[in-house]
Amino acid sequence: MGKATSPMYNVPFRRRREGKTRYKKRLAFLKSKLPRFVVRKTNKQIIVQLIDFSPEGDKTLVYVGKKQLSAYGWPVRNNTPTAYLTGLLAAKLALKKGIKKAIFDIGLNTPSKGNLVFAAALGAQEAGLDLGFSVELDEARVKGEHISNYAKSLSGDDYKKRFSSYLAEKKKPEELPKLFEDIKSKIKG
Repeated sequence: MGKATSPMYNVPFRRRREGKTRYKKRLAFLKSKLPRFVVRKTNKQIIVQLIDFSPEGDKTLVYVGKKQLSAYGWPVRNNTPTAYLTGLLAAKLALKKGIKKAIFDIGLNTPSKGNLVFAAALGAQEAGLDLGFSVELDEARVKGEHISNYAKSLSGDDYKKRFSSYLAEKKKPEELPKLFEDIKSKIKG
């Protein structure tokens, strides 16, 4: 960003300066008059929200994070199966509230192949929420088979060190695909 060199200089909005909001994209989302299916990644979890615009401030219609997914017995991590299940649960809650269509908002995430935000979108679409586009991901990766195979390849201290958080929750990472299917069927109910 250049320096202010004249009295005609316009200071960008604070959230744009901080790199939090792209206002052109936000305006396009708002013009659709559909709720936004918002996917955000943190260091410890994936958050999915359905947000509707209101002049007084955006209203969160559905929120699914670590706490909501843990209630089903899933060991929440920042990975593809967790993103899928979070999207699935959010879409199911949205459908219960009568929301059948939304617009997909990935925020400042880079739309790259295999990004976790697309796993959440795939989960939402498989639950029946229309996001207006199609997502294709490797089914084995979505189920967590890559994590299971890696766990099987380790032994001893390496295994305990890498998967200590799973083991602390009494979950075996090599059984993750089976657990994934169980949780998925619980959510679909």
